[in-house]
Amino acid sequence: MYEELLEGAYDLHVHTGPDISQRKLDDFEYAGRAQKLGMKGFGIKSHYFCSAERARLVKKLYPDVNPIGAITLNNSVGGINPSAVEMAARDGAKIVWMPTFDAANEIEYMFSRTGYAKLPPWAKVQMERKEQGKGQAGITILEDGKLTSSIREVLDLIAENNLILATGHLNKKEIFALVTAAKQQSVKKVKVTHPTFPSIALNKEEQKELAEMGAFMDLCFGCIQPEYGVTWNELYNQIRYIGPENCILSSDLGQIESPYPDEGLTTFVTNLIQNGFTEDEVKRMSSVNTSFLVEN
Repeated sequence: MYEELLEGAYDLHVHTGPDISQRKLDDFEYAGRAQKLGMKGFGIKSHYFCSAERARLVKKLYPDVNPIGAITLNNSVGGINPSAVEMAARDGAKIVWMPTFDAANEIEYMFSRTGYAKLPPWAKVQMERKEQGKGQAGITILEDGKLTSSIREVLDLIAENNLILATGHLNKKEIFALVTAAKQQSVKKVKVTHPTFPSIALNKEEQKELAEMGAFMDLCFGCIQPEYGVTWNELYNQIRYIGPENCILSSDLGQIESPYPDEGLTTFVTNLIQNGFTEDEVKRMSSVNTSFLVEN
């Protein structure tokens, strides 16, 4: 109904295939679907490997779409590995995610705290590896309360290559330390990954503080109830408090049982319009802010 609000949009958090986990669609299929909606492009997120080469292949077949490669600093790429970030940048990647399922915060949440009633695909893999005796130590970016030299080097590389920094599944203390350091080290583009995700759980006051430090809140359709996050009404209140100018809309979809990513985004913008947000506010979150992150 409000698909036109996705014209010019980027979906900067999507799980297409091929991947370790089975996915609902592959990169090429999403490129075709995005093109039909007039979207500019999408960020290919793999928890395991750099996706820059996948993005280049998509671009060859869909020249009017701008696929965005990324790297996530989990153990499969050596964790907080400056060399991996440098090579990803040389390969054309534009997004650097901090650790996700290998973050010490996420491991502690999944295995020692509440955990998940329904396991995300990556959590199923983690559980399988643990049962096989292959569990690895969680990754933190802090040592004795201070950022490690490796993360400082990664931030320098992000700044030098004008990449987008995404906070992954770090805990609150780590996120605030990271965003503070990113600003100090001239990183221009930061997005806080699904701030309402259970293992992260930033409240609206914390999100606004991070926004005032220059970070965008990456609000994900896949993290709205019934699973993995807040209710719709809670989300509306958070956006009004934080301000649409400080938010972006992403799908975080691609799971087999979930809607197609573009369907999730269409529902997202429709619900926002039907609950008091203006078309300009929605376009700001879907298109203007995402375009700033990719194109500036």
